[in-house]
Amino acid sequence: MKPRIVSLVPSATEIVCALGLRAQLVGRSHECDFPPDVQSLPACTVARISSAASSAAINEQIKSVAASGASLYEINVPLLASLRPDVIVTQGQCDVCAVSPADVEKAAAEIRASPKIVSCGAARIADLWKDMLTVADALGVMEEAREVIAPLKNRLVDVLQKTCAMTRRPTVACLEWLDPLMAAGNWVPELVDFAGGKNLFGEAGKHSPWLAMADLKHRDPEFIILMPCGFSLERVRREAAVLPRHPDWPRLRAVKSKNVFVTDGNAYFNRPGPRLVDSLEILAQILWPKLFPAPSPNKSWSRF
Repeated sequence: MKPRIVSLVPSATEIVCALGLRAQLVGRSHECDFPPDVQSLPACTVARISSAASSAAINEQIKSVAASGASLYEINVPLLASLRPDVIVTQGQCDVCAVSPADVEKAAAEIRASPKIVSCGAARIADLWKDMLTVADALGVMEEAREVIAPLKNRLVDVLQKTCAMTRRPTVACLEWLDPLMAAGNWVPELVDFAGGKNLFGEAGKHSPWLAMADLKHRDPEFIILMPCGFSLERVRREAAVLPRHPDWPRLRAVKSKNVFVTDGNAYFNRPGPRLVDSLEILAQILWPKLFPAPSPNKSWSRF
């Protein structure tokens, strides 16, 4: 009998579907939106903050909820129970990004069937392959996983073959939040390095650090790439309007040379799933357009 699966984090939903198990997916989180047809599945979580608010307002909401001791997300336990999952796939990387492991364990304990919990926790690129194999092992599709992973690794190598020997690497600042500023950490510094750039802020495998405009001015990157967590390309364009209001913004080298770019962080850079390889290719297209021509039409990134 094929296991019934509920995924409570978008990256895991993408992994499950990439492994060919979409038909066994019976529930999702409220943020799971890819592949698009998963949005027809019942959402088992809800956020205690308004994602429609401005970047600054969202940050204040997160701090307020955290100060109260409550979780940012709530699991609909009766709905989860009604779906009768055999396996719940979740994450242990970030309590701001998705439901916490503790909340998932508590919810699962209330379900009579006691579903198996599989936790993903990618912090670096190599962890993506581990997560995919962990999910595959739990769901009995290890051979299929190897067939999915191989072409993803080949695409990564295709980029590396062109960038690994580069001696002149442009400096890059990747911003994961815009008000207040936050640099991108975890897998993003590695992606920048693989794409032929020199990452200035954030450390591979570590959580994203807060950043001051004075830091950005001091390091003065050649490229600034905006990838706010959870925001679509259009949303990033809107939220980025706060940046030019800062007096130091027009003085930055990347701004003066028109090398500030907006990306669809929600679809790519924020999710440690198969589309991290797409994210690498996007960075390569931005940094080295002659070596890596962008597709047309390009719906993943644009110049700000």
